[in-house]
Amino acid sequence: MANIKSAIKRVEIAERNRLRNKSHKSAVRTLMKKYFTAVDKHTAAPTAESSAEVQKCMSEAYQKIDKAVQKGVLHRNNGANKKARLAKVLKPA
Repeated sequence: MANIKSAIKRVEIAERNRLRNKSHKSAVRTLMKKYFTAVDKHTAAPTAESSAEVQKCMSEAYQKIDKAVQKGVLHRNNGANKKARLAKVLKPA
């Protein structure tokens, strides 16, 4: 552990930020998985309800990714790659 007061404070701040970033990343991954399962269900049996569910999940995932990029949790290119991956899955369906 650090002996200098400012170094101790930096360690505490880094830990706080790590936990905050972890929760944002986890939420992004969860919403992406939810979207992928919704797309799978829609491709298996396309209905208007499943289409609406896919659009809702996509919107939620996009919002969460954009927020993570805005807060500096994800790099903007990483966010763009995630959004492109989401859009790519829906295209053949």
